Amino acid sequence: MTGTVAAAPLFDCRKAFADELIAMARADERVVVVCNDSVGSSNLVRFREEFPDRLINVGIAEQDLVGVGAGLANGGMLPFVSAAAPFLTGRALEQIKADVAYSHAHVVLCGQSPGMAYGELGPTHHSIEDLSWIRAVADLPVIVPADPAETRAALRWAAAHDGPSYLRIGRFAVPSVNPDDLVFEPGRSRQLADGDDVTVIAVGATVSRALDAAARLREEGIRLRVINMASIEPLDEEAVLRAAGETRGIVTAEEATVTGGLGAAVASLLAQRRPTPMRILGVPRTFAPTGSTEFLLGHFGLTADGIAAAARHLAGDGPR
Repeated sequence: MTGTVAAAPLFDCRKAFADELIAMARADERVVVVCNDSVGSSNLVRFREEFPDRLINVGIAEQDLVGVGAGLANGGMLPFVSAAAPFLTGRALEQIKADVAYSHAHVVLCGQSPGMAYGELGPTHHSIEDLSWIRAVADLPVIVPADPAETRAALRWAAAHDGPSYLRIGRFAVPSVNPDDLVFEPGRSRQLADGDDVTVIAVGATVSRALDAAARLREEGIRLRVINMASIEPLDEEAVLRAAGETRGIVTAEEATVTGGLGAAVASLLAQRRPTPMRILGVPRTFAPTGSTEFLLGHFGLTADGIAAAARHLAGDGPR
């Protein structure tokens, strides 16, 4: 993919999530949704209208939410457990670990409105720790789709996967960066832009921003390789190591804390296998100030300009 995506049409991943869920429910009577008083925010109104007996609302009780989902899976159903990511992962981590991952229950955990999507509601509603928490749990794939096509593909994969999974479903609209017929594969990334100067590895809403950064730097003669690493766990180690060998450094970008998510996964691999200059973009170990989502992304450098500056630094054209 070449060129900027800044002016491209924007699409809501939550709508893709809801549409795909309805399609799967029509084809498979085992599909059931469990939510925590989040029918509206999870975009599940149409699902409830079509399948009123297959949507279970446990109320604001996230530990019950995950436990009910695990029980349904043990009973032969295919549960999609949907809730705002900060509450799903923060309040029910023990149940995610013991009832879902350790028990190898076929539960699809859907973290809605992740990152700093809730903006002005502040750190109590931000979900910047979820990638660190969930990535630390064994036998639990962690998936961060970048656009609606990848959201649909990841849902289809999760439904067919023999075991649990955690999917981040973005709240604000993003441009398309993947083909509509995408087939999701865990542990496999997609290279969206070619380059041999610096590599940017991004997830979720930062992928399109990385592509915009690549377009801007191309005008300066700096060629960025952009990799969409939707599968954080398992990580595409081959793509990371190849990028380390073929470019001068690696920038990671994620709408999450830098202490345990994508950047930490990439840094851990490179430290042990191929030490490489890096810049890890995300939220440092701090609580975010009050502001809109766009303000917060800019505040923490998760913009095309911020990504370009980090890549420029590694290319040797920025201050040291």
